[in-house]
Amino acid sequence: MTSIRHFPATHPLPDWRNFGVMLRVLLGVNLLALLAALVQVPDLPALPGRYVELTAVVEPWLLIYLGLLSILRNALWRLPLRLGQGLVLALAGGLAFGLHAYWQSLMPGDSGSPWRAAVLATAIAAALLGYFELRSGAFSPAQAEARLAALNARIRPHFLFNSLNAVLSLIRARPQQAEEALESLSDLFRAAMRDPGELVSLSDEIELGKQYLDLERLRLGERLAVDWQIGIVPLDLPIPPLMLQPLLENAVYHGIEPAPEGGTVRIAIAQRDEVLSISITNPTTAHYHRAAGNQIAVANLRERLALYYDLEARLEINAGEQLYEVRISLPCPKKIP
Repeated sequence: MTSIRHFPATHPLPDWRNFGVMLRVLLGVNLLALLAALVQVPDLPALPGRYVELTAVVEPWLLIYLGLLSILRNALWRLPLRLGQGLVLALAGGLAFGLHAYWQSLMPGDSGSPWRAAVLATAIAAALLGYFELRSGAFSPAQAEARLAALNARIRPHFLFNSLNAVLSLIRARPQQAEEALESLSDLFRAAMRDPGELVSLSDEIELGKQYLDLERLRLGERLAVDWQIGIVPLDLPIPPLMLQPLLENAVYHGIEPAPEGGTVRIAIAQRDEVLSISITNPTTAHYHRAAGNQIAVANLRERLALYYDLEARLEINAGEQLYEVRISLPCPKKIP
């Protein structure tokens, strides 16, 4: 089973294919170019022109460098850490040397030594590697799993008591249904105690969500309607555990339970290109707010997604007068046939 131990934030060498890593590298190198331009110009009006000149030299190297590192990522990860870092530095210096020598051949003149470009590129790469190594220490597997354990949404005590009362009412009249309800309740608490660093399949998470809603329907009856809209999605996709259930619990607790007439919880799961989209919608009840608990649960889930996916996952909220919607977008790379 996939674990957070294999995720970008916990690996000493960056995942060069990760959007967050690419963005940090681009911003970091361009900031260094801006500082270099600021040092070189005699006055501020000359700064934009000098900055453009520097970026015209730096950007081709940077884009080619990131492309090569993306291709070589898996091979670099299989190497010992220091050897992998050494190859990253060597690639930076060698690429800068080669590009500088090529430009010199096209435009002869006094444009500096290729060795100087190689040394500067290696220094920049070393600074970036130092930053990412410090960051991986801050998100070490042990610390990340401890944070996930603290953030992992737990099933609320009131749900346990309500479910047990509902099961007790079924034992004599419908013992088979009571037994099935107890099995579902056991599965929910087993999931809550699962190692938070391990991922689960999308199909398992959907099944857990259905079990939870079936338990809630025991006590809410016809007040709770559920509309599952599952498109053509990879059901074996690994995702964080207990991602759907806390949001479904919020939808029931904040949207259905306070309304005397009840309502419908809608869950839509679809894949668009390489993004898995999950939407959970529930009605809102006027003059009834449990917003604090809702925001805490959503904030916890947002931080968990950041630990798993860095910047490649998004959680958005659309709170209208009649509907409350939570939308999650997760990376879902297409499988190569």
